[in-house]
Amino acid sequence: MGTAHLALVHAGPGEADTVAPAGPTPQRVRIVDGALRCIARQGVAKTTLDDVARQAGCSRATVYRVFPGGKGEVLAAVADTETARLLSSIGVRMGEAGSLEEVLVAGVVEAARWLSDHRALQFLLHHEPEQLLPHLAFGHMDALLRFAARFTAPFLGRWLAPHEASRVAEWTARIVISYLMCPAEGIDLTDPDGARRMVRAFLLPGVAAVRSQHAQGLRRSLPGDLDAGGLGAGSGRRPTRRRPSPSDPSGSGTGGRSGHRSNRTRSPPTNQTSPPTNQTSREESS
Repeated sequence: MGTAHLALVHAGPGEADTVAPAGPTPQRVRIVDGALRCIARQGVAKTTLDDVARQAGCSRATVYRVFPGGKGEVLAAVADTETARLLSSIGVRMGEAGSLEEVLVAGVVEAARWLSDHRALQFLLHHEPEQLLPHLAFGHMDALLRFAARFTAPFLGRWLAPHEASRVAEWTARIVISYLMCPAEGIDLTDPDGARRMVRAFLLPGVAAVRSQHAQGLRRSLPGDLDAGGLGAGSGRRPTRRRPSPSDPSGSGTGGRSGHRSNRTRSPPTNQTSPPTNQTSREESS
C-alpha cells in the first residue's frame, strides 16, 4: 500500500479553499471515527484498512465500498470531518461574544483547546511530524491562513470593516498556529487570561494600526485644498466660491477667461459732467 498523507486543506490553483462535502452516512461516520482512533494510537504510517475496519466494526470490503480510493480517501475524509468539527466549535464560541476583544479571545481559546486536546493530531505532531509539516509550510500555509481568515472574518465584521477583519483574522490564525507548533514558556492560549493578555498586547494594537493606515490613505487621496483647510481637515466648512456675475459667469474672478489677464491698458475715465454755461454772455447777446 502506498504512502498516504493527511491533507489539512484541499485547494487547487484558483479554487476556493473549502471543506469538501462529507456525505455523512452511518457507515461513513463509523469508518472515519475508527480511522481517527487508529491514528491517535499508532499514527498514519502503521494504520491499515484492516485496523480501520476492526475499529469501525465492519469488513475490509465495506471500507472499500464506502471509500473506493482506499486509505488515501479515508484519511482525506478524516481531515475534512475534523476540520468541520473544529470550525463548528470555534463558530459557536465566537458567535456568543459581545465585543471585539471577547470575540478574539473566544476564537483563540477555543482553537487552542480543541487542537491541544486532539489526540490524533498531537500524536502526529510528536511522532509523525512529516505527515503535517508539509501542509504548514510555503504555499500550503498560505492556503491554510486564507481558509482560516475567510471563516473567522465574518465574526469580526460586527466591529471591523471587511479589509480590517480579514487582516486581523489572518494575524490571529498565524499566532495560534505559531504558539501551538512552538510553545513558549509562560504563554498558554488555552487559558482565557493568557489569551486575553496576548490579544491586548498584539491584536488590538494591530487593529489600531490598520485603522490609522486606512485613515492616512484616505487623507492622501483627497485634493490638497480639501485636506489642507476645507472638508479634508474636518473643519466642517465648505470651500468658498465667488458669486457669478454677468462679466464673469464662471465665478472664478477672471472675467470668463481662465487665468489670462488682459494686456490692454485701460483709458482714463472721461469726465461726463458738462462745463458750466456762461449765462452772462447769453444775456448780453440777447
